[in-house]
Amino acid sequence: MSIAIRTLATTLLMGSAAAYAAGHAHVHGVAKLDIAVEANSLTVLLESPLDNLLGFERAPRTDAERRQADAAITKLRSAAAMFGIDPAAQCKPAHVELSSSALKLGHPDPKEQQEGHADIDGSFEFKCADASKAAYIDVGLFDFARLQRLEVQVATPHGQFRRDLKRPARRIVLTK
Repeated sequence: MSIAIRTLATTLLMGSAAAYAAGHAHVHGVAKLDIAVEANSLTVLLESPLDNLLGFERAPRTDAERRQADAAITKLRSAAAMFGIDPAAQCKPAHVELSSSALKLGHPDPKEQQEGHADIDGSFEFKCADASKAAYIDVGLFDFARLQRLEVQVATPHGQFRRDLKRPARRIVLTK
């Protein structure tokens, strides 16, 4: 991830962390997306209660729950299916990282276990010919039936703004 994208992503995440500290995080049915657009890359950061994807907030206990968790992880790892970026930008998935204490993925926040609310975080990086040409992203996250709304923060070279996306809408417009 480039320094500029890390800076944008960090700025967006700091806003998310402040909201979390104020008690505005972890609402069932709601996930957060932070989108950072730079010259040749586009990064999407996801923060969601595990309940939105699985219907439970703990480690899977049965074979059926393990299969359900595996299917959700597989779906999320298919970045191109989860995030359909405007073809004008010519973006291709470059890196996906998932993190969840309950699912034993990545490097989760140690506080997650202590608070009793299991989350999943994802970082989806795309390499693009010209990311600034992306006018929209079509989101496949509403394939998870329990997810009802996305709180979206977008940072581009032209500024930052927020969007809310509610089911059944799937398109996030990347311009103000």
